[in-house]
Amino acid sequence: MDESRRLFLEDLLAVPSPSGFETRGQRVWIDYVETFADSVTVDDYGNAVATHEGGDGPSVAFAGHGDEIGLIVRRVEDNGYLRVGRIGGTDRTVTRGRRVVVHADDGPVSGVVGQTPIHLRDGEDGPVDVDKQYVDVGADDGDRARELVDVGDPVTVASEGVVDLAGDRVSARGLDNRVGVWAAAEGLRRAATADVGATVHAVATVQEEVGLQGAKMVGSDLDADAVVAVDVTHAGDHPGLDAGQQTPVELGAGPVVSRGSANHPVVVETARVAAAAADVDVQLQAAGLRTGTDADAFYVADGGTPALNLGVPNRYMHTPVEVVSASDLTATARLLRAFAERAATRESFAVDV
Repeated sequence: MDESRRLFLEDLLAVPSPSGFETRGQRVWIDYVETFADSVTVDDYGNAVATHEGGDGPSVAFAGHGDEIGLIVRRVEDNGYLRVGRIGGTDRTVTRGRRVVVHADDGPVSGVVGQTPIHLRDGEDGPVDVDKQYVDVGADDGDRARELVDVGDPVTVASEGVVDLAGDRVSARGLDNRVGVWAAAEGLRRAATADVGATVHAVATVQEEVGLQGAKMVGSDLDADAVVAVDVTHAGDHPGLDAGQQTPVELGAGPVVSRGSANHPVVVETARVAAAAADVDVQLQAAGLRTGTDADAFYVADGGTPALNLGVPNRYMHTPVEVVSASDLTATARLLRAFAERAATRESFAVDV
C-alpha cells in the first residue's frame, strides 16, 4: 500500500463513526473521492455515492459501510456516572476497564468504563451486560455530568489509531468497515484511472451495523446492474476457536468471494474470472442463509439486483484491536478494478434459465 492510500485509511480510522453518527467519517470519504469521481451525491441520511461515467456497458457499484459499533448514553445518574447502551453488536466482554470518548456536542469528553478491581470481587466474574456497565467521566455529581454530556451522545472506545504489527498486518478499532469504504473508493479510483467502459459507482453506506439500513435506503435509487458489497469477514486462523467456528479464511491469502444466498452466481463467476485475469488470489466462503452484510439488502433492492459479498479477512471482529493484512486490502482494490473491466464486456448479469 503506497503512502497516499495508507494516509487515506488512517484518516478514515481517525474519526469516530458510530451508526447514526457517521457524518465526520463520510466527509473524509467524500473529500477523497471528489478528486477523481465525475460526480458525488449524498442523501438525507448521509449515504454517499461517487460515480465514474463509463461507456454503454452495464453499471456496477462497489459498496462499503462507513459506520462502526459503539455505545450510547442512555442515562446520566445523580451520582455523575453514565449508563450506556449498545450501538450495533458491541461486545460486552471488551468494554470494561477501557478508556472511552463521549462525543458530546461541545466536544469530546474522556471517560472510563468502570471495572471492580479483582481484589474486591468474589468468586468467578462473568461478563456483565452493557446496560449494567457504567462510564465514569470524573464528575462529582449528576449536575456536573449533565454539563458535559447529554442523553443520546455516542461513545467509542479510545483508540491509538493504526498500529503496525509484524509483516504487513495492521490493527485498529473500526477496521470493520473502514476497509470496505477504503476498498470501494480505491476500486473506483483505479477504474477511473483506467477509464473502464462500465459506469462505476463507489458507495459509502450508513447504519449497516444496526440492520443494513443505509443500503436499504440507497439500493433502490442506485440503479446498478450489479453490486459488490465489500465488508470484513472472520479469519479463522487464530487460537481460541473450536472446530465448529474455524473457517478456511486466512489473513494474507487474498479477498474472500462468498457463494450462496445473496451472492448472484453470475457476479460470483465474473469476480473469480476477473481475479484470475488480474493475478489476484481469492478465497471462497459459503453463505447458505445470509451474508450478514449490505449485500443482503442490495440484492433484493429495486426488484432484485445481482450482488456479491466480497470479504476482507479480519481477526478479532468487533473489538478495539481488529487485525487485517494490508496486502489483502490492495488485492481487493485490484480485484474491483478487474471486475469493472470485465463488467464492461457483459450485456447483463442475468442468469441463463
